[in-house]
This record gives sequence, structure tokens and C-alpha cells, in this order.
Amino acid sequence: MVCPECGFVHYANSKATASAVIVDDEGRVMLSKRAVEPFAGQWDLPGGFIEEGEHPLDCLHRELREEAGVGLCDVEYLGVFMDRYGEGPAAPWTMNLYWSARISDGSPEPADDVAELRFFAPNEIPYDELAFENLPDVISAWRGRQQDA
Repeated sequence: MVCPECGFVHYANSKATASAVIVDDEGRVMLSKRAVEPFAGQWDLPGGFIEEGEHPLDCLHRELREEAGVGLCDVEYLGVFMDRYGEGPAAPWTMNLYWSARISDGSPEPADDVAELRFFAPNEIPYDELAFENLPDVISAWRGRQQDA
């Protein structure tokens, strides 16, 4: 969009996020139940929006402290996955960066915008209750890496 008076151009850009597939010693994945819209009550991978000027890895560590009270180790990049933050044509696009990781310290406790945290075995993940369309692809990418290892 361009302002006809001053010529300012507003570029529509995807909002960047940083999130993690947190895995425990039993190979289970930690999901977070969303406490807020969009998709309140549905399962998500923990993480959140990257703040202006913030490095994505710093965001990842900050968000896991804020949402789950945990520190991370064994952080490995999984990839970038596109999605929408909500439903309908007005929902903004998101560019979601994902890592796999383990908990280095702390005990997972839901906080901030998380209602519940729970570990799921890979074959128990509630795919029909996942908040965002990219999540099955992210979990599939993680599972593919596990099989290759």
C-alpha cells in the first residue's frame, strides 16, 4: 500500500516466529495448549514471535523460558515453514523457524499464553487438535531426522 499524500510504502511481510520440537529422554514431544486466540484450546509447539532486532535463537530461548520455564540444550535447526496466524484472508502470514531441542534445566510449567504442557509419544500426537497447518509438516521433518540418525 502506498500513501497518496507522502508516498510512504507499506510492505506486507510475513511475521517471523521461533519455535521448538522439545523432546524428552523417552522420545516424546512436548506440545503446548494455547490459552489465547487464534486457536485457543488447541495444541501447538512452544515458541513465539521474534521481536524487532532479536536474533531468532535468542527468541527461542526467551519464549521457552516465558511459556514453559525451561532452558534448552542440543538445539538443532529443523527448517522454515510458512503458515497463517489465524483463519481467513486477513490472517497475517508467518515465517516459522523451528529447531529440535532438549530441556537443559527447569521443569515444564505452563505460563504466559500457555494453558497446558504435555509430552506425547510420536504415535500419540493429536493431529486433529493441532492449532496450525504447518505443525504436521514440522513434526514429520523432525521424525525424518530421527529416522536418518
